[in-house]
Amino acid sequence: MGVLAFLIILMLVMFVLNIPMYISLILPPLIILVTEFSNIQPYLATQQLIAGVSTQALLAVPLFIFGADIMSAGQTSKRLIDFVESLVGHIYGGLAITTSAACTFFGAISGSTQATLVAIGRPLHERLLKRGYREQDTMALIESSAIIDLLIPPSISMTMYSVVTGSSVGDLFIAGVVPGILMLFFFSVYSYFYARKHKIPRTERATVKQIFTTLKHGIAALGFPAIIFGGIYTGLFSPTEAAAVCVLYSTICEVFLYKSLKFKDFKKIALSSAVVTTAVFVLVAAGQLLSWVISYARLPQLIAELVLGTDPSALRVLITATLFFFVSGMFVDSLVAIVILTPIFYGPAIAAGVHPIHLGVLVVLQAALASISPPFGCNLFTACAVFEQPYANAVKKLAPYLIMLVILNVIIIAFPSLSTFLIS
Repeated sequence: MGVLAFLIILMLVMFVLNIPMYISLILPPLIILVTEFSNIQPYLATQQLIAGVSTQALLAVPLFIFGADIMSAGQTSKRLIDFVESLVGHIYGGLAITTSAACTFFGAISGSTQATLVAIGRPLHERLLKRGYREQDTMALIESSAIIDLLIPPSISMTMYSVVTGSSVGDLFIAGVVPGILMLFFFSVYSYFYARKHKIPRTERATVKQIFTTLKHGIAALGFPAIIFGGIYTGLFSPTEAAAVCVLYSTICEVFLYKSLKFKDFKKIALSSAVVTTAVFVLVAAGQLLSWVISYARLPQLIAELVLGTDPSALRVLITATLFFFVSGMFVDSLVAIVILTPIFYGPAIAAGVHPIHLGVLVVLQAALASISPPFGCNLFTACAVFEQPYANAVKKLAPYLIMLVILNVIIIAFPSLSTFLIS
């Protein structure tokens, strides 16, 4: 336990000192190797760093990021918004529901909450304010709606869980659909009653002609989730191939159909995607090294026995894992939390009879919840930067969304079939 205490204290000190995340993940395990396991050759650490980013499933990550960046730079997000608003804009909370639904659709393209927040949140932010929503409520809505894409395929967090556990990334993508739709339903119901209570003005009901016009303009954008989910579900292509299809399809739409981009624009887009991809892969490599060291030191077994006992029930494992992932996700990037904590709880969960896909959905749901939870939820800081608002505005009205997500957690734990029936 001394090794565990030293590792935790060292990492916490580095986090507090604002040392870059990748250094905070790489340096502590290296120190543990040198001081506690001198029999291990140092070059093995390098091998682990390389192995962390050598998994085939990770090929999908840069492709999905690139595809999302292409569409963020083009017209896809605007056309999605226009179509959804033509359907629900006339009901109470129609624009807020449009925000959540558009984030869901775009999440089925990007797999990144930050990309969704920028692509959908930025054009809808001013619209919501003009409609009568307050700044704090608007930010809470956009921040929370953006996290739906962690559950809707494709999901970078699910890809990471697949890399760590060896679970089928295709099954994970499919399993996340129902919980993601449930989250959209919860947010939509809340938006409806909020708008009624605060008498938010509604738009006129769109005519059939107007609906068909927006559908005509946005049909290509709506094809993204159909192609990705349908292709994976039917076995037409793998998740990695789906990512390549996403890039090709987005290029066709934005360059040839919408004519919003030219090929000369792709250099700048590719550079932006490369920066994000590099950051993700560095964290993955560092996380792999940390995971290897703590596994070699048998820390997962020690921690599992300490917090779970010798023969925990499935319910106890799930509740404990949920709490650990949620708390850790409040302070570190969710990808890092997945890499560090999954090896600790995966073995006991499987031994207790938990389906690995069900566990994966719960883990990703915690990542979503943590990303909008104070003090360090990543979506909070992204929203502050995008909308140029103080931190207080980003967190003030989050409570209803956090409560809804806790309720969703309880439902998913109580009814595992919600996350597994599509793959059974």
